[in-house]
Amino acid sequence: MSYGKNATLKNFFSELKRRNVLRMAGLYLVGAWLIVQVAGTVLPMFGAPEWLPRTIVVLLAIAFVPAVIFSWVFELTPQGLKREDDVAPEQSITPQTGRRMDRMIIVVLVLALGYFAFDKFVLTPRREAALVASAVPNESKSVINAKSIAVLPFENLSSDKENAFFTDGVQDQILTDLAQIADLKVISRASVMQYKTGITRNLRKIGEELGVAHVVEGSVQRAANKVRVNAQLLDARTDAHLWAQTYDRDLADVFAIQSEIAKAIADQLQAKLSPNEKKAIEQPPTTDLAAFDLYSRAKSLVLTAGFSATGEPDRRKAIELLDEAVKRDPSFFDAYCQLALAHEYLYAAGGSDHTPARLALAEAALQAATRLRPDAAETHLTRAQYLYFGQRDYAGALAQLEIARRALPNDPRIFQFTGYILRRRGQQEEGLRNLERAVELDPRNFDILQQIAISYQQLGRYAEAIAALDRVLAIVPDNAETRAARGLWYLCWKGDTRPLHQTIDAILAQGPSAIASAADTWFFCALAERDPAAAERALVAVGDNPCWGEGEIVLSRSFGEGLLARMTKDEAKARTAFEAARAEQEKIVQAQPDYGPALCVLGLIDAALGRKDLALDEGRRAIALTPLEKDVSNGSLVLQYFAIKAAWAGDKELALQQLEAGLRAPAASEMLSYGALKLHPFWDPLRGDPRFEKIVASLAPKESPK
Repeated sequence: MSYGKNATLKNFFSELKRRNVLRMAGLYLVGAWLIVQVAGTVLPMFGAPEWLPRTIVVLLAIAFVPAVIFSWVFELTPQGLKREDDVAPEQSITPQTGRRMDRMIIVVLVLALGYFAFDKFVLTPRREAALVASAVPNESKSVINAKSIAVLPFENLSSDKENAFFTDGVQDQILTDLAQIADLKVISRASVMQYKTGITRNLRKIGEELGVAHVVEGSVQRAANKVRVNAQLLDARTDAHLWAQTYDRDLADVFAIQSEIAKAIADQLQAKLSPNEKKAIEQPPTTDLAAFDLYSRAKSLVLTAGFSATGEPDRRKAIELLDEAVKRDPSFFDAYCQLALAHEYLYAAGGSDHTPARLALAEAALQAATRLRPDAAETHLTRAQYLYFGQRDYAGALAQLEIARRALPNDPRIFQFTGYILRRRGQQEEGLRNLERAVELDPRNFDILQQIAISYQQLGRYAEAIAALDRVLAIVPDNAETRAARGLWYLCWKGDTRPLHQTIDAILAQGPSAIASAADTWFFCALAERDPAAAERALVAVGDNPCWGEGEIVLSRSFGEGLLARMTKDEAKARTAFEAARAEQEKIVQAQPDYGPALCVLGLIDAALGRKDLALDEGRRAIALTPLEKDVSNGSLVLQYFAIKAAWAGDKELALQQLEAGLRAPAASEMLSYGALKLHPFWDPLRGDPRFEKIVASLAPKESPK
């Protein structure tokens, strides 16, 4: 019976081959793929509706079965198409037809491969670069735009030092007004905030560093219900004073002063001012000065969150301030935009609050901004950020960025978020190019430079990542978290803790509070050096913040206490700490059950508690929830940290298998770097295994340490 079935099946496939059914299926599939790809590229150029390409795909799929049946039933003869049953075997020309079909398949395959290569290497880069290419000024990089300007921080002359935030707000609003003029190139606040007041400024050097021809300096003095604002425009190339004005007004007139200053500067630079731009400049951000104070404080916190271990509490504080600002003035458009961004960062960037409730708060702020100014460029930019952070809707975010670009042609944020999107999609090189273009427009923006460094780190190119951090440190040499990150990445690259240790000691020498923003990196260093005393001190400095975070894999202070106790062989204390960490993490997972990174951390804790099957199950579910094709950064991390779970769970074979898979992931992990594998206690369960040691040795840097 078995032989008869096999013979029948063999005869059936032979008949499929003789009748060219298999060739027809192959020719149809290749041809259909080519039609779909070309249609997807060409139809949008002619404004075709979005449903048309999808309809073509559906029709081609439906037609496949009839096409195959047709090739079985009919045969092509010199007299035309005939039913297969009507053609005598000696008259059949199926072999010749088959050879012609083979040639057709080869031709269509060549066309398909040619189109694939053309799309990948020509059309795709052009599509993705079109958004940002059109925003680049046409001037040569070596030529400074005569209409370029930087608004430097204003000096607070008020007796009350609390008015420093108000002064920052006045400077920022003048900068914002000027940035709305398309005919000007205006450097963002992130790039100018390092040029502090109270010191003698070398304007020529500042102009060269920022790539601008002009700078604005000023001061603000606030007393009771009066305000004095002094502003002056200078040519950074010659130090020549081009314009200056002092305004003594009632405090309520401060926004009118800002508008007057912006229009006066635009007039001095002979910048074209459209009616819409003039209207935007004249529109005050709010009528409530207390709300403006709150907004200014919050914006400063959001701008400086960066690499900091205190970034999350800073953003939470900013949200409190912004909530109070919009409560005082429900029509405060700029505050809603900042509020949406702060919520989105908590939802996505840190991963500690990836909950529907947090996303709903971001959406509510976006909707409030949309109601106030539905067509404003900032609204489209805010929506792009929401689609990126909240929905991972990359195509939608890029479309919103394109709309925003038309009114913000020189805004570095267009490049910045395009770079983030491409990086998440696994196009790190293209993402890097966009981030570098953002820095061209915003040359002292250390947040973007930090992101460039992260891009290199995710590519496993630690030498270039460190060089990018050096660019940051040239701007903010005392920035503790950046200094610590530089030492950490050297450790990851070389397996050498000494530079990081020396950096930590230097930061600690500045005072107990100086290390707060880099305490998590200190803890990592102490663990790598197997120094329990230093690890305990680092945990004290960590406070209530995470003891370690890589992307959206965030480990709590309690988890760190468990690691420390395990290192000192105190298993009872370790278990108590890990149980506490699990209770905290379980609440996070319950609030966000479909969030892979949170489940990944829960699995890590369960592995530490010896719950092997549960830990591995949670790890596998985390991977399933975070597919690489949707999010390369997080997808790589949950895959890589699964190797640690397997090692802690005692499954060496699985751990080694997953370690090799993790090393092949598109985005590199610090915890799977040479230095971490060589030194960190996470990998102790695998130490001594020749296969593990071989993997570690293969990652050792080939060049000699510098």
